[in-house]
Amino acid sequence: MKDRLKDKVAVITGASSGIGYSIAKYFSKAGIKVYDISRTVKPHEEVTKAYQADVNDTNKIDGILKEIYDIEGHIDIFVNNAGFGIAGTIENARRDNIYSIVETNLSAVMALSSLAIKYMKASGGNIINISSVGGVIPLPVQAAYSATKAGVEIFSRALANEARPHDIKVTAILPGDTKTGFTKSRIVDNDEQNPKYKDKISKSIKKVEKDEQQGKSPDSVGKAVLKIVKRKHPPLRKTIGFFYKCAVFLPRILPTKIVNFIVRKMYL
Repeated sequence: MKDRLKDKVAVITGASSGIGYSIAKYFSKAGIKVYDISRTVKPHEEVTKAYQADVNDTNKIDGILKEIYDIEGHIDIFVNNAGFGIAGTIENARRDNIYSIVETNLSAVMALSSLAIKYMKASGGNIINISSVGGVIPLPVQAAYSATKAGVEIFSRALANEARPHDIKVTAILPGDTKTGFTKSRIVDNDEQNPKYKDKISKSIKKVEKDEQQGKSPDSVGKAVLKIVKRKHPPLRKTIGFFYKCAVFLPRILPTKIVNFIVRKMYL
């Protein structure tokens, strides 16, 4: 399998750390040539070249993809991984933070997928979009984040049908709690004036942070993504971890109101 993958070229957004870097590691081990596009460039031996760019700067990224295509002659795998989180009630969320998370976590995934297809359709390949279990089980105090990740999965399923004639397979990856720097970089908006409610929200955010820091290694995602690009017929959705597979199955068998009640009891 390594021989079949050794001539493949992958582009990953946000491969400088966390889940993106783990995917880069496992791709490199399998013989895939990896290019990184990140806001902060970090040298990694697994990455052929790292480009500094914001995923919202589509003109710059189009130029980067053209450069990679001109060098390699093909792009076979594109991973939309870059993103961030905000926490706190929607009531207290800053509008610029809401716009920013939608732009980065969802709009950029759409725009960059459009660019990637242009360079991939001649040879086919895989588009991997990093969604979240939180996109299926919406989390209180992370409503905006959950909304963007739900959008990523729905977009991925629609894109899969559009990209099929080009032999491009699309998969949404749904990690659960994962121990990365994502937790520390999360933006927190919590200016609630009611002291009792503010304390409740703070405790909920701390629980989320604790769960993430006790969560699975990002390598669990890297391994799963490598398996997907090896498959001739990859799934539309891949949830990481048995517990989270059970969690995303709940909405299929329980009324929405019951699922929401369970989540509320867990986090508020």
